[in-house]
Amino acid sequence: MGEQPAHLRLKLDTAEPVELADFVGAFTSIANEFERFVKDEYPGAKADPRIYVREVRSGCIEADLITGLMLTAKASTEHMSQILILEDFVKRWGRRLKSLINNDVPPGELENSGELKDFLDATESIVSDPVGSHRLEAAVFEDNQRGIRASFEFSSIEARSAQQTIDDRRKMLAKPDPVSKARTLMVYTRTDVHDAAINKRSGERVIVRDFSPKDKPVLYASEMAEQEIRAVIREGEDNAYRYGFVVDVTAQVRGDDVIAYAVTNFHHTIELD
Repeated sequence: MGEQPAHLRLKLDTAEPVELADFVGAFTSIANEFERFVKDEYPGAKADPRIYVREVRSGCIEADLITGLMLTAKASTEHMSQILILEDFVKRWGRRLKSLINNDVPPGELENSGELKDFLDATESIVSDPVGSHRLEAAVFEDNQRGIRASFEFSSIEARSAQQTIDDRRKMLAKPDPVSKARTLMVYTRTDVHDAAINKRSGERVIVRDFSPKDKPVLYASEMAEQEIRAVIREGEDNAYRYGFVVDVTAQVRGDDVIAYAVTNFHHTIELD
């Protein structure tokens, strides 16, 4: 590999040896995030990042990331555009990592498990090192001189802070988000005449088409609502399937998927065709 006009350089300084998996993760995490950045910020551009280890010596590893950016501009303009893109990337990457270090992530950012994993991988190589540091640079060679246009560096102490925030956000993302709807039609696909514990899944399944065409588990968040629905079901053998139940319901959502419904209020029934 010859000298590349515009490139990213990653430098790891450590007092302890770096595990191979952590070493690889430090570089691939940046490549993954760079591809996301190009897709989000520069529609029409494409990236094919490639990593070249530049130097390995006691306590220090350096590697260059060649972006493989494909732009539609002329060659001379392309080199100028590429370094501007790399500057923007390093600034965004540093801003995001700093928000993890400070536990101050802006709303709507870093809410994807893949992104969180990449930032976790970026910190893993130095997190256990007593004096480790991680530095990312956007640089360009001009007139045989290497100039650094943007950089961000963090320490092993900051890496530990970032990992705590990442762990907290992962737990938050794993919790289902409730979405409520009043007076919606609920249809049973599986029923049980026995009473269920409040806020516990009953073993029954229902379809609420306002949320999903698929049947999902149901639980009862109101004892009165459950008793009223049970009374209708017990009146006739087929009542649970003859009628639709107009209810207030909260859908428990994880990502884009409904995982269960909680009935909070029962209004009336509608006979199904």
